[in-house]
Amino acid sequence: MTAYQPSGDAGTPGDFGVEVHDAVVLAGGAARRLGGADKPGVRVGGRPLLDRVLAACSSAATTVVVAERRATARPVLWAREDPPGAGPLAALDTGLRRTSAPYVLVLSADLPFLDEETVRRLLAALRSTDTEGVLLTDPDGRDQPLVAAYRSAALRRELAALGVEHGGLAGLPLRLLTGALDLTRITDPVASFDCDTWDDIAAARARIREHGHVLDEWISAVKEELGIDLEVDTGALLDLARDAAHNVARPAAPLTTFLVGYAAAQTKGGPEAVAEATRKATALALRWAEEDARAAPSEPGSATATEARPDAG
Repeated sequence: MTAYQPSGDAGTPGDFGVEVHDAVVLAGGAARRLGGADKPGVRVGGRPLLDRVLAACSSAATTVVVAERRATARPVLWAREDPPGAGPLAALDTGLRRTSAPYVLVLSADLPFLDEETVRRLLAALRSTDTEGVLLTDPDGRDQPLVAAYRSAALRRELAALGVEHGGLAGLPLRLLTGALDLTRITDPVASFDCDTWDDIAAARARIREHGHVLDEWISAVKEELGIDLEVDTGALLDLARDAAHNVARPAAPLTTFLVGYAAAQTKGGPEAVAEATRKATALALRWAEEDARAAPSEPGSATATEARPDAG
């Protein structure tokens, strides 16, 4: 087993440090441990598990989901292994046939904590090593071959060989594929967490609602629900809400942040427009508070009290 150690530049944001890559997401399993429930559609943090995975691999040039067609937050290509339910290797082979990039992400549809940063790490590690794939392992050291990045040519080679050896890919386990590949492992107990049971779902939902995660999760869910693809400085908006609530009135906080967003939309601006509107609104809230301070009477005869008298001047 090769353990990955980052070395030097991992690539710049946007290109993920590698050539163009595709993604294959396997979402057609029977979910027997969930009683046959529609696992890709189960919501964690207000978002279907499949949509969470699709958001994490949005950098892919082509994303193929191997499953029955459904509504998703972003467009994808759909495919189905023949016959349906023929197992992960048959599904992977079907999806891979619809890709062309030299690198491919292979992901399951039940990864609530997979994010773009993890995808970036997988792809950067694949670029910086001579191995044929990079996959995550869970805290117990078990391979997670469906949270991985592979060289497409290596996958095609071994899938073809397994098909010849076994007379097809139906029903074959993933370990036959990974056992034939030269792989690098990265241990990540969070991103490798998958939801096989209802207890797993409950644990994922509880983690997302922890204080350190809930705000980012909520904002991501709202943006997805509203169809907004915009990165803004949430810290600045929260500071604005605090200043409006403290210096004007508590109801001013939500109304002010709404108006900031509306103003940015009116100018058809991006994050810069939101930042500028936030700056102006914050300055106004602070001026409002300064006026209140000047107008508030203090001790008799003081300058502040004199300024507050209507007949002063």
